[in-house]
Amino acid sequence: MNDLNEAVDALLSRPVDVLPSPEVRARLRKASGLTQEEVAQAFGVHRMAFLRWENGQSMPRRRHRDAYLRLLRGWADKHPEAALGSDLAKAG
Repeated sequence: MNDLNEAVDALLSRPVDVLPSPEVRARLRKASGLTQEEVAQAFGVHRMAFLRWENGQSMPRRRHRDAYLRLLRGWADKHPEAALGSDLAKAG
């Protein structure tokens, strides 16, 4: 039973990596002055794959999701007005 509790504790301690809404994702990218193509190239994926990430039709795999979430958080820091309504927005 102790192993099971440790496994549950490990799951609970994982950071939340929920992406913001598709509207916020697009606002953050646009506020940064980047196209979907530019972001897709940086991630090494086709523009259509990135489009599906941005509009919520699909989720990036773990490696890309972690990097995409990092990018979104960075954009939210630079453009807090675009992050309004998301959990990426910093509390004032």
